Amino acid sequence: MATQTQALSRTLPSKNVGILTPSISLWKREIVRFYRNRGRVIGIVASPLLFWIVIGSGFGTSFRAGAPGGQTHYLEYFFPGAITMIVLFTSIFAMMSVIEDRKEGFLLSVLVAPVSRSVIVLGKVLGGTTLAALQGLVFVLFTPALKGGHLGFDNILPILYTLFIVSFALTALGFAIAWPMDSPQAFHGIINLFLLPLWLLSGAMFPLSGASGWISVLMRVNPLTYGNEALRALLFPGTPSVLPIPQSLAILTAFAGVMFLLCWVVANRRSTKPAA
Repeated sequence: MATQTQALSRTLPSKNVGILTPSISLWKREIVRFYRNRGRVIGIVASPLLFWIVIGSGFGTSFRAGAPGGQTHYLEYFFPGAITMIVLFTSIFAMMSVIEDRKEGFLLSVLVAPVSRSVIVLGKVLGGTTLAALQGLVFVLFTPALKGGHLGFDNILPILYTLFIVSFALTALGFAIAWPMDSPQAFHGIINLFLLPLWLLSGAMFPLSGASGWISVLMRVNPLTYGNEALRALLFPGTPSVLPIPQSLAILTAFAGVMFLLCWVVANRRSTKPAA
C-alpha cells in the first residue's frame, strides 16, 4: 500500500485542488501509458486498415450505393466505417486500464486520495477520447487519396468534432462497462457480444437503405449510425445521408452526454475492491 501511495503522490496533487488539475494528471498518464505499449498501438491501427483493404477490395465494384449513378466503390463506402472501427477499438481497449489499475492497486489509491471520484471518470474518459480521436485522425488524412474524398478547411472542424464526440461517447461506454469488472476476459466477452454488433449495425458495412425491416429499426436507434453518417457526408460531399449533419451531431452529442452521466453514476455507486 505504501508503494501505491508513493506512486499516487507522483501522479496526483497531494492537496484537494478540485477536479481539473488531478483529471489532467490522469489524462496525461493514460496517453503515456498507451503509447508506451507499441504492440497495442500497431494492432489497433493495423487491424482496421487490413480489414478495410481486404473487405473493401473483396466487395469491390460489386457494391453499389451512395453516389449518383450508383457507382460507389466499396473501399470508399467502407472508409468511414473503418475510421469508426479504429475509434471503437482505441476507446474500448484504452479503458482496459481501469481493470489493470484495479489489479495493480492504483485505482484504490486514487479512491482514498482527497479527490472526487469525478476525477477518475473525467481523467480516464478524456484520456481515452484523446487517444481514439488522434488514431482516427491519422486515418482521416488518407481521405484525399480516395475518389470523391474531400478534406479541407471547410470541413476539417466538423470532422474533428465528429471524431471527438464519437470517441468521447465510446470511451465513456467502455469505462461504464469496465468499472464493475475484475477480469479482462469478461471485458472481452462484452465487447464481442455487444460492442462489435453495435458497430456492425451502424451502417459501417452496409447502408441503412438496403437493410431489412427489423435491422433497419435497430440501425436507426443505434447512435453510432449517425456518427458514420456524419463522417461519410463530411468526407464524401454529395453522399445521401439519413439525417442532415447538424441533426446527426446533435444525436451524437446527446448520446455522449448520457454515456458520461452513466460513467459518473456507476463510479459513484460501486465500491472498488482490491484484486484477490
